Amino acid sequence: MLQYYDIRKKCEGSLCYDFSNMEKLLNQKSVRDSLGVGKIHFVSCSTEVYLAMLVDWMRNLEVGIPALLEDGINLLIYAGEYDLICNWLGNSRWVHAMEWSGKREFTTSLEVPFVVDGSEAGLLKSYGPLSFLKVHDAGHMVPMDQPKAALEMLKKWTNGTLAESGPHKEKLVAEM
Repeated sequence: MLQYYDIRKKCEGSLCYDFSNMEKLLNQKSVRDSLGVGKIHFVSCSTEVYLAMLVDWMRNLEVGIPALLEDGINLLIYAGEYDLICNWLGNSRWVHAMEWSGKREFTTSLEVPFVVDGSEAGLLKSYGPLSFLKVHDAGHMVPMDQPKAALEMLKKWTNGTLAESGPHKEKLVAEM
């Protein structure tokens, strides 16, 4: 069967990814206590959550994003390069086409390597509060396909240092 989440792989199981380790971890009493969720049992794919989110299905939510950017809210859009269902090219195109005050600067900004442990793990483009990252060698579930890169991405983004992931500024000036 075609794997919509990673074009390189064959779909195995109902969700095409094995979430059993995550389910085991998140259902441990100590983890549930730390998260403050009480006796709620974690499941990978919840019918209740799915039904609650149907009101957002196929709605264009991009129209609200420019206001967030104008308010200085940092936004990271990332995609695995082998994801078919939420492909990186489609995501890149809507991000580049989005109308906001930093559009010109974002679209003309350099794409720089996102480096993890000395190796290029993706390509990053940033300007102001907006960052777009294409993660190499990953499908839809970037954290499962590239856990080190996903963790580094999240750490740097939450610390406000993701845009500094590329070459040093001195190198960029020297190349110009």
